[in-house]
Amino acid sequence: MDPFLQAAIDQAKKSLDEGGIPIGSVLVRDNKIIARGHNKRVQEANPILHGEMDCLNNAGRIGSYKNTVIYSTLMPCYMCAGTIVQFNIPKVIVGESRTFPGAREFMESHGVEVIDVDDPTCIQMMEQFIHDKPELWNEDIGEL
Repeated sequence: MDPFLQAAIDQAKKSLDEGGIPIGSVLVRDNKIIARGHNKRVQEANPILHGEMDCLNNAGRIGSYKNTVIYSTLMPCYMCAGTIVQFNIPKVIVGESRTFPGAREFMESHGVEVIDVDDPTCIQMMEQFIHDKPELWNEDIGEL
């Protein structure tokens, strides 16, 4: 297991333990985690606190993002993908996109390298969550 993806999974589990949506993210520079985050939409009643957004917020002002990699347990949505493109993050490593296809083509069309590792842990975690809390999931992806 990639240790950075594992760190993102740990963040996703933290969100689930808090009653939130199990999506986690880490930002890596020079082979070190510089920020962690997880989906906090439910916990903080904030519609834009997706895992990637929380992670980038936790990174603070780091200057250039051009030499970073962002890991996410789930393919980023258009909001998060737009932020990745805006910040010129060159690479996204994703746990899975089976449960949510996200905005892969959008990121790739803007020069972002997207690697989907199709991780069984990420898939199982999201499938279980979607099964257990479909109303919360549909709210998160705007399909209520």
